Amino acid sequence: MKICRLVVAFIAVLIAMPSLANSAYNMRQGVTDISHQVYELHMTIFLICCVIGVIVFGIMFWALIKHRKSKGVVAAQFHESTKVEILWTAIPFLILIGMAIPATKTLIAMEDTSKADLTIKVTGSQWKWHYEYMGHDVEFYSLLSTPKDEISDLKEKNENYLLEVDKHLVIPTDRKVRFLMTSDDVIHSWWVPDFAVKKDANPGFINEAWTKVNDEGIYRGQCAELCGKDHGFMPVVVEAVSPDKFDSWLNDAKAEKAKAEAESQAVAQQTLSKEELMEVGEQTYMAYCAACHQPTGLGLPGVFPAMKGSKVVTGDIKAHIDILLLGRPGTAMQSFAKQLTIKQIAGVITYKRNSWGNDTGDVIQPSQIQREIDALEEGK
Repeated sequence: MKICRLVVAFIAVLIAMPSLANSAYNMRQGVTDISHQVYELHMTIFLICCVIGVIVFGIMFWALIKHRKSKGVVAAQFHESTKVEILWTAIPFLILIGMAIPATKTLIAMEDTSKADLTIKVTGSQWKWHYEYMGHDVEFYSLLSTPKDEISDLKEKNENYLLEVDKHLVIPTDRKVRFLMTSDDVIHSWWVPDFAVKKDANPGFINEAWTKVNDEGIYRGQCAELCGKDHGFMPVVVEAVSPDKFDSWLNDAKAEKAKAEAESQAVAQQTLSKEELMEVGEQTYMAYCAACHQPTGLGLPGVFPAMKGSKVVTGDIKAHIDILLLGRPGTAMQSFAKQLTIKQIAGVITYKRNSWGNDTGDVIQPSQIQREIDALEEGK
């Protein structure tokens, strides 16, 4: 009777599984056809495993109870039975073939990036994402925007804690979007569960993935690779909009870029006061530099160098500018030429050269930064 009850309980669990499919503990179905295929494959394999488990453990417990020694049962001798050997080899083989066929179909579909309507290059950097819309002259960095007070437990955490950014990746619905994944420094992994897309971004290599979102909405993910001390502060936020809205957004982004370039040219003609540059520099430093070099400028010994008393910060100005514009290969110091405006770069260099006791008295103007950028462009 106990065995019968156990069997009935197992069957009841299997019957109840479809109703538990949308449980918070289960894989999400997502918003793309591929994510639905992945979900259905997951449930199919899971149910097969459950059925195998019920059968195997059912037979095992039945044999243990019905053929126990206390009942005087003598074990059968079939150690070298050819039939048994064939059965327990053939049956698992057939089960694996049955599982491999739908899995292979899904994997082939996931890797088919051909005939894409839009291609976006995704570059991972410590600790932000850079998005470039290939063929459209639109690119930007996407950074965590969760307030520091929430991270420091000074304020109540909001619903999207550590999953909000300053600029969303915008893509159109009902269009195939191809992603080209790479990295500036270490290995990252771009992951959006609702798309069933999780692809490593390796320095020096290009990986591909794609999606075709069915429904408008905002979908969140994060870096799924241990990429450094701020790994947990590298979210992904994708906003899917209708094709018409996307085309409008793309035009606005192009106009905004042209406006920013015009403003940069105007700033390059100005001479800013030390006070204004220090204010802009402090804001920039806290937003982009303090995570590594610390608000105190003392850095993290053995990991990130200190700004206080640094030979770079207090030494040759041109070398200091070049490091911010070009980065330093082989280290976590990345290029900020496309991340910051010339005013921000001038401000943050001025700030670093006149803070924490450095007191060089140097004042860097945006025009100096622009000249260095022009020289670098000419040298390419």
